[in-house]
Amino acid sequence: MSLELYEKARKMGVKAYKSSVSQGRYPYLPVLDDILDKDSVSSDVSLGLVDIPLDRIVGTCTKGRTRAFASNFMPLMEEGTEFCAKWSVLCDAHLSEGIRDAIKVYEYLNNYYVVEGNKRVSVLKYFEADSIPAFVTRKVPKLTDDPEIRIYYEYMDFNRKTGLNFIFFSREGSYKRLIDEVNNAMKTDEISEDSTDISTVSGAADTADGSGMVIRAVSSKIWDEDILLELKAAYRRFAVAYKTKGGEHLEDITTGDAFLAFVELSGFDKVCDMGIDEIENGIASMWQEFLVMNEQSEVEVSLNPPETKKSVISQLISKKPSADNPLKVAFIYDKDPVQSDWLYSHELGRNHIKEVFGDTISTLKITAASTEEEAIEAMEELIEKEKVEVIFTTTTNLVDASLKVAIKHPDVKILNCSLNTSHRYIRTYSARLYEAKFLSGMIAGALTKTNRIGYLADYPIFGVIANINAFAQGVRMVNPYAVIELKWSTLKDSEGRGNIYRSFYENGIDFVSDQDMITPSKASRRFGLYQVTDTDIINITMATYNWGKMYEKIIDIIMNGNWGSADAESESKPINYWWGLSTGVVDLILSDKIPKATVRMIEAMKSMVIDEKLHVFDGEIIDQNGNTISSEDEGMIIDDIIKMDWLLCNVEGTIPAKEELREDAQSIVELRGVKKESEE
Repeated sequence: MSLELYEKARKMGVKAYKSSVSQGRYPYLPVLDDILDKDSVSSDVSLGLVDIPLDRIVGTCTKGRTRAFASNFMPLMEEGTEFCAKWSVLCDAHLSEGIRDAIKVYEYLNNYYVVEGNKRVSVLKYFEADSIPAFVTRKVPKLTDDPEIRIYYEYMDFNRKTGLNFIFFSREGSYKRLIDEVNNAMKTDEISEDSTDISTVSGAADTADGSGMVIRAVSSKIWDEDILLELKAAYRRFAVAYKTKGGEHLEDITTGDAFLAFVELSGFDKVCDMGIDEIENGIASMWQEFLVMNEQSEVEVSLNPPETKKSVISQLISKKPSADNPLKVAFIYDKDPVQSDWLYSHELGRNHIKEVFGDTISTLKITAASTEEEAIEAMEELIEKEKVEVIFTTTTNLVDASLKVAIKHPDVKILNCSLNTSHRYIRTYSARLYEAKFLSGMIAGALTKTNRIGYLADYPIFGVIANINAFAQGVRMVNPYAVIELKWSTLKDSEGRGNIYRSFYENGIDFVSDQDMITPSKASRRFGLYQVTDTDIINITMATYNWGKMYEKIIDIIMNGNWGSADAESESKPINYWWGLSTGVVDLILSDKIPKATVRMIEAMKSMVIDEKLHVFDGEIIDQNGNTISSEDEGMIIDDIIKMDWLLCNVEGTIPAKEELREDAQSIVELRGVKKESEE
């Protein structure tokens, strides 16, 4: 039984690992030794034996076993290992009599890091326990003007006065506001003033440095047990309701922030009387307030190359690449570029920067990194033996490998070609192809005779849906009667490209939007937008990637010593470069088969897009289900464009779920897919 439970827990760990990677987060347990600057700690405070909330146990103290666990503390080790056996024994013990042995932890900035008892924590987290007994040593940081430190000092005071350790805020003054709300509602006496906050005790226990001196916390509660129970119960009901309504997705506010806002609006006494359903209704009514509180964005999307900032200091300390000391740049492909239109376009980009930068740059390429292990091995060898300084991994499925190598080699600049995937260790880049697809759609809508247009897509991932909808938007702008028949080439039960093309023809489709470039190893004219006739394929236009332009601009930033300063306004945020027509990263190649009047229209519209006088997704947008995505006087924000999971009203077809796709496509969609599971 326990082995079955272990396998279930391991699957949860693997899922959390992949989710962390896809969202640009560190996939293993955080390590306190890596986080903590010992010079910033003023003292160690022994809190004794305390019940601590399991959801605040976030990591381990030392590196030891950190990679045996995913970031959610679920195991990653294979079944049959010694680790698995020990975990299973603990599982049996919990099921038969409960885990009662206390663990040892350090508490730092409201989070707990395990010194002893990682597996006990893992087992109890698997069973969704609320708390665990622990001997807690608090590492008190030196008081600074850092807002996080100041808030933490407020928490320590609140914890001393109430004994509560499960409410956390991200804004200064919040703990006092909560105390005031509770006191006003319950009409309690004023907060008692205790003369001593902490006291020094000799010989009671050892500090982390083994000095034999500890500082013990002294508790002086301001509320009686009835009030504490009321507050605990109200907070837990709110936390359940808040999670149900999607509050966990608002990452820049804590549940405590939302709870305090809710209490201040409703009154603590009323909140104590509310059931979960009533709280859910209250949360829904003030959702906009929570969105305002959650104003910071996690990912900075750069729509245009950042301005180059000349720094005298950076010029002095950085050694500019030269023929004698070229910048070494590597490109990682998961297969030979001649077998893929996507990779071939990146290979053209590599050749472009060789021509632009000449002997001041040295480029290398790996063409067979088809698995994560192969990619990691290749990058490690490039770094260790070739001393590569910049690595471009050119496909989304290599983001996991990129992250692992980047964590190990922070001095190497690693960029992955993907959209909406960011991490502090890597940067990501992609091309805003939807602008060119919009223009291509206008051409198709203007030229179609049957009002039926085909669109063949590959992976339902971020950015691809925007391309489809932009194409449909272009069609709709010039021809409100035309519809787009959407097909996917990566479906598990796919008809095969030949059958898809045949069905397009049989359904009266006279124009098809297909893959964006020619695959060198396969001679075919089925690329870009083409016309289908009884006897021939006529190429009309092609939305194209000019990756060389993007690589040129990124390399220029690096060579000029501006890697760290070019995005100064977003220095603390991960960066996703998403550049379009205005930078030359994407373009549209027009055939002479297009009528001159249509060419003039497209060139005028292209200029408007480049000059930002026309935004593709401005104005009224209606999806397939008749829902209004935006009204006539509105425009979509860039984050919503990236994360589109719907199709425009003139599109026939659906967005497939992961399990509907071939196995080779599922791994890509699992990382960057807009839909995670099939819809009922």
